[in-house]
Amino acid sequence: MTRDYDDQLLESVAVRRRRLRDALLFGSDRVRRALDEGLGKVFGGIALAAVVCAGCVGWSFLSHQMDQEGGLFGMAGERRTAVGSDGDAAWGGGAP
Repeated sequence: MTRDYDDQLLESVAVRRRRLRDALLFGSDRVRRALDEGLGKVFGGIALAAVVCAGCVGWSFLSHQMDQEGGLFGMAGERRTAVGSDGDAAWGGGAP
């Protein structure tokens, strides 16, 4: 019994909030109240998809730039060599 009362109370509060929101948004224009609430979700989904696409394009651009420049510190064109057993080569920029 208590569970049913709680569910009923929560549902009535949700209905009251929705009605107050609709009254605030649409006023006395009852025709506009029949507006499909899913329309806002569609526009929100489109906006979210646009943000995700922009993020993917930005990430692709940055990773392409990083590949071209040789990394974060701009070491493009430098070739690093390891120290050999005879000690001739040292770590650093060598000729390509």
